[in-house]
Amino acid sequence: MNKGEYVTWRTVAGLFLISLATIMDEILLTRIFSVTLWYHFAFGAISLAMFGMTVGALEVYQHPEKYDSLHAKQQMARASLCFGVTAVCSVLTHLLVPFATHPLVAMLWIILSYVLLSIPFYFSGICVSLGVTKFPAKASLLYMADLVGAASGCILLIYTLKVTDAPTAVFVLALLGSLAAAVLAVDSGSPRLSRAAIITSAVLGIYVIVNSSFVANQSSPVRLTWAKGRAERRPLFEKWNSFSRIAVEGDPNIVTSVVNEGISPTVPETWGARQLSLRIDGDAATTITAFDGRIDEVEYLKYDVKNIVHHIRTGGNVLIIGAGGGRDVLAALSMGQKQILAVEINDDIIRAVTSRFGDFSGHLERNPRVTFVNDEARSYIARTKERFDVIEASFIDTWAATATGALTTVESSLYTVEAWRLFLDRLAPDGVLSVSRWYTAGLPVQAYRLTSLAAAALRSEGVTDPRNHILMVGNTRRGFVGAATILVARQPFSLADLDRFELICKRMQFNIVLSPRFAADHVFETLGNGKDPTEVSESLRLDVSPSTDNCPFFFDFVPLRYLFRSVKLGEGDSVEHQSGGFVIVLLLVVTFLTLFFVLVPLARTLDKTAVRLSVPYWLFFAAIGLGFMLIEVSQLQRLIIFLGHPTYALSVVLFTLLLSSGLGSMSTSRQVKPNWNTTGRLLLLWVSLLAYGLLTPRAIGAFGSATNPVRIGLATAVLFPVGFLMGMAFPLALKMSAGSFSALMPAFWGVNGGASICASILAMVIAMNAGISAAFWTGFWCYVIAFLAYCWAALSIAQ
Repeated sequence: MNKGEYVTWRTVAGLFLISLATIMDEILLTRIFSVTLWYHFAFGAISLAMFGMTVGALEVYQHPEKYDSLHAKQQMARASLCFGVTAVCSVLTHLLVPFATHPLVAMLWIILSYVLLSIPFYFSGICVSLGVTKFPAKASLLYMADLVGAASGCILLIYTLKVTDAPTAVFVLALLGSLAAAVLAVDSGSPRLSRAAIITSAVLGIYVIVNSSFVANQSSPVRLTWAKGRAERRPLFEKWNSFSRIAVEGDPNIVTSVVNEGISPTVPETWGARQLSLRIDGDAATTITAFDGRIDEVEYLKYDVKNIVHHIRTGGNVLIIGAGGGRDVLAALSMGQKQILAVEINDDIIRAVTSRFGDFSGHLERNPRVTFVNDEARSYIARTKERFDVIEASFIDTWAATATGALTTVESSLYTVEAWRLFLDRLAPDGVLSVSRWYTAGLPVQAYRLTSLAAAALRSEGVTDPRNHILMVGNTRRGFVGAATILVARQPFSLADLDRFELICKRMQFNIVLSPRFAADHVFETLGNGKDPTEVSESLRLDVSPSTDNCPFFFDFVPLRYLFRSVKLGEGDSVEHQSGGFVIVLLLVVTFLTLFFVLVPLARTLDKTAVRLSVPYWLFFAAIGLGFMLIEVSQLQRLIIFLGHPTYALSVVLFTLLLSSGLGSMSTSRQVKPNWNTTGRLLLLWVSLLAYGLLTPRAIGAFGSATNPVRIGLATAVLFPVGFLMGMAFPLALKMSAGSFSALMPAFWGVNGGASICASILAMVIAMNAGISAAFWTGFWCYVIAFLAYCWAALSIAQ
């Protein structure tokens, strides 16, 4: 037998490495997009990757004479090498060519950029498609290698970004692709290709080692040159990790104005301080303030609307959600609070503020009244038994894409009814929750939703008149856009509280938005009284209903039902459609590309008789492609709230699901023909998904305050059997089709990929408009259809 016709350990290792490199490239693009573009563009990374891979699989199907079994390994090696080279070239081009801001030019730039960045995945798709379709006898083993490699890539990227930056990580994944090429080239017996792959691997390896030392010294020659359409100068300090890129900018010796969106109009423009800007993903910023221990130097913090809670409740214990650059900590200190506990999810931010720039910031961590904690705030608050006089969250959100594949980029577990109930429960009897967001004078949609959220949380705690528990103040010093702070108390605000609140607002020229005595407009009055927000949402043509754990999209105000209805402000301006509009547009674009580049070419080349006879196979592969992605995305969204940290969600959800699916695939290795055993496996999958959908929400609710290891263990335990059974579906159907429809196997792979491309966006559309549970149950019904299609195919064979 020719060397290229049988599977060896090198074949398995090569497929493992290319799958590992592919998933790293896909996830890394979500990180890069959230810095260079905006968070919602990161949604396209997963579709981009799957699109490229599906077109690659289609290439294999359309040219069987080129991609035959005899030369499959050699073609896999060549495709892996091309993946490594094009991965570096495409990403570097993206980093060096700035994003255009003109709408038409920007759209053209995005299309060309997406096409360019999909090229590596095209070659990866060729390699993986060859691996799982040209060796049907070992399909289970090779499919397992594919999934386990992808699972390993999820973990490896996290640790890669701990020690280097994103541009260097591109060379790391290219190195892995070149190593895959070297292994496969040796396996195919091609000396020339082996030498090329080994030399490429050596060059990439040397670059990674040398450049990593430059990264550590903040002097890497390859770096971001632009972000969000703006030129990027070399920052004072830069650090990447799996869910953010932080950069500290500014001159520590220059005094700059302290006036921002929250500062009172009574503060002169001439007031200043030495400050540094700590930017997160090139856009969101937090301030590191120079502090030498003298409180009078930061007097201006008392005039910030975001700190009004410290005028209402003094001398108490404060918990700050999102320590950032330490400004909120400094404000609490300067305004006489007794103890400050600052919870920050990003350990790199804490280290930057307390270590790298510790001398500049006054080493706040050394103050006996201050404690920094590296944790996800909701998770930490759920576990702690302490009670606080103030819980404060100022402009905390998740605009940056996480390393979960950017599938959870627009939701925040901090802005849901369940989260606010938890925060209220951790307040002292006279405690206050303070939350600050943007305030737009014409149509303050974020302030509306904050009010709706506060009233819903209070009502769920048994409060019959939430208006007496809510105060909101706004500041629009800078004109149209400013800041608003809502104060929510467990007990009704006293008359003394109200008098003090009004006095402070008058003295500082803040605008009272909502109180038991006043409402800025009928919307605030309706929402503050705890009435059903449906009528208000209809009149505004915006969704201002409270976000929940099942639908945690606080920043999406325009769901599908309002998307194509104009929204007018008092002065004739229009409101941005937020992420909902983009996701719909992206779904339409992705669907068009899938039809144009995948389904139409397939339809032109397929034998009509073969297609008619193989209908159940097409239905099966499309259904499991849709079902797998719908379930994966919905569980990423659901469990990131439960697990707290985006890194935990990535590590546990993706790794467990992909690993268990790989093992499930391996368990079918001895299954050659369809029988009652294989039908029973798919029926068991159907039953397990039903049980999972019914029981998981209850389990999450019951263990919400458990320790990290317990929650991780529970998530793994509930995900593993479902992933194991879902991993069986693809190889079982592939083996069944190998007899009568072996020529169509790459096409089946392509249809499966095309369905997955659309499902990755469809899951978000469903979740944002009907909830995460609806996305899961849609995936469940896809697997029901797949089960019926499998039975149909099995009966056809039996006849």
